[in-house]
Amino acid sequence: MKHAPDIESWLNLNLIDGLGGESIRRLLVAFGHPAAILAAPITALERMVKNPVAQRIRQGADHNKIAEVFKWLEAPSNAIITLADPDYPVQLLNIADPPPLLYFKGRRELLRQPALAVVGSRNATPQGLSNAEAFSEAASNAGLCIISGLALGIDTAAHQGGLRGSAGSIAVVGTGLDIVYPAKNHPLAHKLAKEGALISEFPLGTPAIGRNFPRRNRIISGMSQGCLVIEAALRSGSLITARQALDQGREVLAIPGSIHSPLSKGCHALIKQGAKLVESTQDILDELNCLPSTIVKPRKEELSIGEVTENTLLLKHLGYDVIDMDTLCARSGLTAEVVSAMLLTLELDGQVSSLPGGYYQRIQ
Repeated sequence: MKHAPDIESWLNLNLIDGLGGESIRRLLVAFGHPAAILAAPITALERMVKNPVAQRIRQGADHNKIAEVFKWLEAPSNAIITLADPDYPVQLLNIADPPPLLYFKGRRELLRQPALAVVGSRNATPQGLSNAEAFSEAASNAGLCIISGLALGIDTAAHQGGLRGSAGSIAVVGTGLDIVYPAKNHPLAHKLAKEGALISEFPLGTPAIGRNFPRRNRIISGMSQGCLVIEAALRSGSLITARQALDQGREVLAIPGSIHSPLSKGCHALIKQGAKLVESTQDILDELNCLPSTIVKPRKEELSIGEVTENTLLLKHLGYDVIDMDTLCARSGLTAEVVSAMLLTLELDGQVSSLPGGYYQRIQ
């Protein structure tokens, strides 16, 4: 496979220990090109970086590591995208600390799509997962590529919804692209590589290290026009991403939930601070000043009068908050045996989910 003639110079800089993105950008301003940096005299380099790093720049990166990347690049869907590449995401260029180099796998045309970041809890409720999937699919059908972080919970549901829509989905990961984390998402990662895309700023072989994920989050928000938060506790990585989005001048949006749920507290806090309260896909499009590329029919939330049954009447007593069996019996006036049987039917129909501790929740 043919590569840009300067790709080895970019890789060389990226793979030098102790040379971070900020230093690389500073060197690029001073010397103009990666090849010029690598050829610069040690005295010139020492004016920009510390002596040990300058020495490593003069020595160059491990040739075996560079060879491994070129071997990886033999796959047609794999690519290295640098700050000088015309496909480098325009939105990402405008943040304070854009990665000098991105490892990429998938469909490059998705990088030119307007995008929506969708983030939230790893331990999401059934309603949260349903919201993430439905809103992501609708936003994707409206022309917004869905960007998230491949984590379990809301991220996974967002990617699945985005892939079903017309604008696809991109996962920004906190490991090397030759590693899938969490391992449970192997099938989703393969699907994204084929139908969407995966991106990382970290070299191949980089394992899952805690400090890399907050750095990953700035790319999720940085590539997007706005960041939608679906279920987040008051202290969560999703709120870090939302703050990064604000710092980057992006719109922050949040879906409200039950006042009793800890996973709604973060979203409610964002809304109090000025985030857009989202009840429909149109709210997202209005906030981002987007025109939908496809008209999506709204989902049915209630059955028509002719389809009302005893089981669906129980849904009215269930409401939209988490509820226990005793409260539901008291509201409906039915016995525990009858309510239990009706809940089982509704659960099999996908309208109700059972939660730990004997609680139940309606799924819209």
